[in-house]
Amino acid sequence: MTIDALRGAAAAGTVLAYAALCGAIWWREQRRHASDRAAARALAGNGATPALVLFGTQTGQAEALAWQTARGLHALGTPVRVLALNALDADMLRSAPRALFVASTYGEGDAPDGASLFVEKIMAGIGALPSLPSLRYAVLALGDRQYQNFCGFGRQLDEWLHARGAKREFACVEVDNADPAALMQWNTRLGLAEDDQGESQQPFTQWRLSERELLNPGSVGTSIHRLVLAPPQGNPPVWQSGDLVQIEVPGDPTRPREYSIASIPEDGAIELLVRQEMRADGRLGLASGWLTDTLAPGGQVSLRIKPHPSFQLGDNVARPLVLIGNGTGLAGLRSHLRARAAAGCGDNWLLFGERNAEHDWLCRHEIEAWHSAGLLRRLDMVFSRDQPQRHYVQHRLLEAADELNAWLDRGAAIYVCGSLQGMATDVDAALRQVAGTNRFAAMVAAARYRRDIY
Repeated sequence: MTIDALRGAAAAGTVLAYAALCGAIWWREQRRHASDRAAARALAGNGATPALVLFGTQTGQAEALAWQTARGLHALGTPVRVLALNALDADMLRSAPRALFVASTYGEGDAPDGASLFVEKIMAGIGALPSLPSLRYAVLALGDRQYQNFCGFGRQLDEWLHARGAKREFACVEVDNADPAALMQWNTRLGLAEDDQGESQQPFTQWRLSERELLNPGSVGTSIHRLVLAPPQGNPPVWQSGDLVQIEVPGDPTRPREYSIASIPEDGAIELLVRQEMRADGRLGLASGWLTDTLAPGGQVSLRIKPHPSFQLGDNVARPLVLIGNGTGLAGLRSHLRARAAAGCGDNWLLFGERNAEHDWLCRHEIEAWHSAGLLRRLDMVFSRDQPQRHYVQHRLLEAADELNAWLDRGAAIYVCGSLQGMATDVDAALRQVAGTNRFAAMVAAARYRRDIY
C-alpha cells in the first residue's frame, strides 16, 4: 500500500472514530432526554392540572433545585410539571392555577440565558398578558450578595407577577450563594421534607498545584496565570469540556470561587486561567492573589468539579462550533477545543480578543498549532490596542457577517466565554444583528447559543 493510501486510510479511520464518538454521545443525550421526559410524565400524574415548577438557569443550579422541588411536591401527592422559563408561553402561564419559579440572577441583576426568551416574549410583552388573576405563585431567587443588584432578576420577576394580579403564596425567598438556611425556608413554606433541601454536590477534595505559568509577561493589563492542578490519589475525576470548578479560598471558606476548566480529563490534570484582580488599595484580590502568588508550588487546593450543562457540548457535539471569547474566557473555549482535538474534529472557528499581540496572545503556540493542523477552520485573533482605533471581537463578527451566516446555515452552535461587560453584551448585540431576530431566538431555544460569562 502506498504512503498516500495509508494516509487516506488513517484519515478515514479518524473520521469513523469521531463519527462513532458523536453517535455514542448523541445516543447518551437521547437516553437522558427520554429519561427526563419519563420523569416529567411521572411527576405530572393523571387527571388534575399540574402545578408548574419553572426555572431560569445559567449554570444549572436553578434547574437542579426546580427538580428537587418538583420531586418533593410529587411525594406530597401534588402533580407537577417542570419546565424551563424559555419553554413557557403566555397561554400556559395564563391557564396555570399554580406556578413556582426558581430564578437565578446573572451579573448585575440580569436574567440568566435560560430565561432570556421569557423576558423578551412574555415579560416585555405586557399588552399580550394583561392579567393573571387565577395564578398562585412563589419565587425562589438565587443570587450572590457580592453583586450590588442582589437577586435582581428574581425580585423583578416577583414584582412583575404581582403587578399582573397573580397571588403570592409567600414572600420571595432570596438565596445568597446556595445558603442552606434560605433553601430550608423555601422547603418549609412549601411543606417539603428536610431531605429535599439543597443541591446535591460532590465533596471538596485536595488537589496539588503542580505548575504555574505567567501567560502575558509585559502586558499593560493585570497578570494572567495558567495553573495546573494534579488530582488526588485514587480514581481519576471525570468532567466534561465546559464544566467549572469551585475552589475554597483561605480567609473566605464559605464562599467558593468558580473558574472555567481549561483542560479535559485526558490531560490528567485540571488547568485554569486566572487573572490577578487588583483592589483599589493596590492589594491583590483574596482568591486570585492566593492562587497566582501566595500559594506555593506543591501546595494544596481544596476544590470540587461543578457540572455546567448550559455550557457543555451536549447535543452540539457533532455541529460546527463558533467559539468567541476574551481574556481568561479562553479557558472554557480551550477545553472545548481540546475535546475536539482529541476527537479529530476540525470544524471550529475561534474568535478571541485581548489587548496586544506581543504580550497578550494567550496559549499562542497551541492555538497556532491547532490552526496549522486544521483543527481550526478559521482563526480570528483581535487585539484591541494594536491599531489607533479600538477593535474588538464584536467588530470582527460584524465584518464577517456573511461567513457567520454561512456557518449558521450549516447548523453551527455558538459558545461565548469571557467578560459580561463589554465583550459578551456587545457580542450578543452583534449576533442578533447578523442572525436576525427569528433565527437568533430559534438558536437560543435549541441551545445552539451557550455562554459562560462573568
